[in-house]
Amino acid sequence: MTTDDISGMGPLVARLSRGGQRLRQADQAHPWVLDTAVVVLVFLMFCLPDLLHGVVDDGDEPRRFRLAFTQLPVAGILVLQAGLVLPLLWRRRKPVAAFGVIAAVFVVQWSLGAALRADIALFVALYSLALHGQLRQLPWACAAMAGAMALVAVRASSAVSVWDALFFLLSTATAALALGLMVRIRRAQLAGLRERAARLEIERDQRSRLATATERTRVAREMHDIVGHNLSVIITLADAGAYATDIAPERGKEALQLIGDTGRQALGELRRVLGVLREAADGPRGGPELSPQPGIADIEALCAKVRAAGLEVVYRTSGDVDALDSGVQLTTYRIVQEALTNTLKHTDTGTRVHLAILVEDSRLNIRVRDTGSATPSGPPNEEGHGLVGMRERAALYGGTVSAGPTGGGGWSVEAVLDLTPQGGDR
Repeated sequence: MTTDDISGMGPLVARLSRGGQRLRQADQAHPWVLDTAVVVLVFLMFCLPDLLHGVVDDGDEPRRFRLAFTQLPVAGILVLQAGLVLPLLWRRRKPVAAFGVIAAVFVVQWSLGAALRADIALFVALYSLALHGQLRQLPWACAAMAGAMALVAVRASSAVSVWDALFFLLSTATAALALGLMVRIRRAQLAGLRERAARLEIERDQRSRLATATERTRVAREMHDIVGHNLSVIITLADAGAYATDIAPERGKEALQLIGDTGRQALGELRRVLGVLREAADGPRGGPELSPQPGIADIEALCAKVRAAGLEVVYRTSGDVDALDSGVQLTTYRIVQEALTNTLKHTDTGTRVHLAILVEDSRLNIRVRDTGSATPSGPPNEEGHGLVGMRERAALYGGTVSAGPTGGGGWSVEAVLDLTPQGGDR
């Protein structure tokens, strides 16, 4: 077979597959149609010739073969054929009962010494039992089948050798049994594949929903950090600018400029964060280039904005902080941003803040301490979303976050991140 022949079989196989699927759907909707069709087919192919032979003896068979069996009247043939063929109507719903009735009629028929072409119904019943019945019933059916075949071989001994007849009959029965088991195994495999495909589809949908929920959580956390910090700075600058308008107009103008710069930076960060929610199918969009995610290098600019809002920030680092990966740097920036935002919210102008970022071996320490008086805004024993967000970020790197008042009346936030690479290698 050439390559062209193989490729040409593709559409044919597809059409046959679609045709088989339509037949299965029709059979599920009207199962009696197929069962009736099988009975009609068996009658036309195997019963009708016996009836015609019983009426008109054309003498096609060898004389020895015709003399070995009893010639029944048409009425007797019809009764035996009905007992052999009609039980096939429930061969799929009650395969054991159908096989038992057909086997009993088969034994009665051969006890009378009659040979009918409708005996093929016994092999069809055995096939149906192997396909639709319970497997524990097959040994009893095989034993009954072997006994029936032995009876046929003995009855036909005057026309053919017993062993030859027994070999042919048992081979045919074995073929029917093997075919039924093969189709049964194939259907079980296909059912298993369909179940596995459905399970994989469900798992895929669950992973997609989980990834969507995770991304939404990340976006919500980013928006909380961006909006919370920048709004705090803007509000503080606005209050300071309103106060300075009458006393020092130039300071009021400077505060307005800082408010504009802070608002534009917040808008740019929000655009970058919300960009992950856009459909990728829209293609690249025009517009200004978005800045990368902030890192430790941007903390100095963050401190400058906080200083402009009225706080005194002392910032220092220790260790090779620039060598940290972008994820750790983003986490550090957001933790520092949230801590400074809380200081802006809950302390007065002129508060001194000590900020330290220390890299020690495989640990990163973040310390934010202020000298202002802590005035929590929420109910007692209730943590704000900012502290929860900081702990979630630190947990991504096996770290912890602790926050609470200091002995001098201020507030302290300390975070420790584990820099040990997962898996032991980098």
